[in-house]
Amino acid sequence: MKLWAGRMSGEVDERLNALNASIGFDSRMAKQDILGSIAHATMLGETGVVSAADSAKIVAGLQGILADLESGALEIDMTCEDIHTFVEGELTRRIGDAGKKLHTGRSRNDQVALDIRMYLSDQIDALVARAKALAAALCDVAEAHLHDVMPGYTHLQRAQPVTLAHELMAYVQMLLRDIDRLRDCRRRTRVMPLGSGALAGTTYPLDRQRVCELLGFGGVTANSIDGVSDRDFALELLADLSILMMHLSRFSEEICLWCSWEFRFVTLDDRFSTGSSIMPQKKNPDLTELVRGKTGRVYGDLMALLTAMKALPLAYNKDMQEDKEALFDALDTAQLCLEVLEPMVRTATFHAGNMRAAAAAGFINATDCADYLVGKGVPFRDAYGITGQLVRTCIERGTTLEALPLEAYRAVSPAFDEGVYAAIDLLNCVERRSLPGGPAPSAVARQIADARAQLAD
Repeated sequence: MKLWAGRMSGEVDERLNALNASIGFDSRMAKQDILGSIAHATMLGETGVVSAADSAKIVAGLQGILADLESGALEIDMTCEDIHTFVEGELTRRIGDAGKKLHTGRSRNDQVALDIRMYLSDQIDALVARAKALAAALCDVAEAHLHDVMPGYTHLQRAQPVTLAHELMAYVQMLLRDIDRLRDCRRRTRVMPLGSGALAGTTYPLDRQRVCELLGFGGVTANSIDGVSDRDFALELLADLSILMMHLSRFSEEICLWCSWEFRFVTLDDRFSTGSSIMPQKKNPDLTELVRGKTGRVYGDLMALLTAMKALPLAYNKDMQEDKEALFDALDTAQLCLEVLEPMVRTATFHAGNMRAAAAAGFINATDCADYLVGKGVPFRDAYGITGQLVRTCIERGTTLEALPLEAYRAVSPAFDEGVYAAIDLLNCVERRSLPGGPAPSAVARQIADARAQLAD
């Protein structure tokens, strides 16, 4: 059945059918389509646009279809043009002519706009839950490593001492922002477009606010043309997912580096690693490599929809059917990545000893050595130069600042005394950085507590 068959004569070319049909992907919105139709039919009965008896029959018929789909008693006919055609056809088959009244005062344009907004709202809720689970896992691992010193990097060069907890909590902050963006996007998504019609509303006395209330939306769209032609909320979600995936990709890159023999900071559980078909010694972090690679896929989905929308005149155009495949692909990808990273984090083994050894070998306490001299009254720029000389001496001798004898210190500056060793102790270096947001265990413990409070909200 074609919902637009009355205007046309003859059969549509099968090649056009293949290009035009969307049920292969919009069938996943069956629940939202039916729930939206139940609200619409309820309102039609309450306003008298259709009789109360017909409204009740339509609602009961739709409820039966949804129950049968969820139980498996009914399968979607994939030869239908789209999910709307399938639902309306099945409803009419079950309840007769009353089913033909469901579409009164409605177009597929505002119907699909409603369906996608409802579907995305549900998906955002699931995404937020998964992002929270990953952030909670990172908080738990961070709490177990509050005092484990590791090198912090800039330019991929060892820079200053931090802790593993501090490093992990940086990613928690990224995820908290992702969650905030997703929630904000959901607020703009929950605007009810039904009643916009094809583009110019309808002459029927519909109660749009009633449908809005029945579906739990925050408000109704203010302009019928915009109501059917807006996909800003979809683009916003794709942009939010792209940023989320960028964060997951950065974390994945760190794990890939840390798993290498050159770092040996972490070992992934065998359940989240793969091997080689030819090299028996290999244990590969394929999971994080795939997350890193799939980030480009989500970027592509964003660019695909931006390109599809960039030159569309008002109002609805069939090009907009391309929104769903990009959205569904990005959602599926992001959800899977979040879902698999959370148990990977919880089962990983972090090697605190290797991290501590890397921190000791990288002269990452040089800034603290210079700050020690500043405390003795030496101007910072002079202290910087003196410390640089000491680092060069250590490199020449194959030693570290901690192991350098005091006479070597005093040879470059009489300001040094035994107190320098406490000043450059790596854990002391970290613990003195106790400003809010800093790497000191006390400061990171506050970060963890604050993050958990936000996740509980």
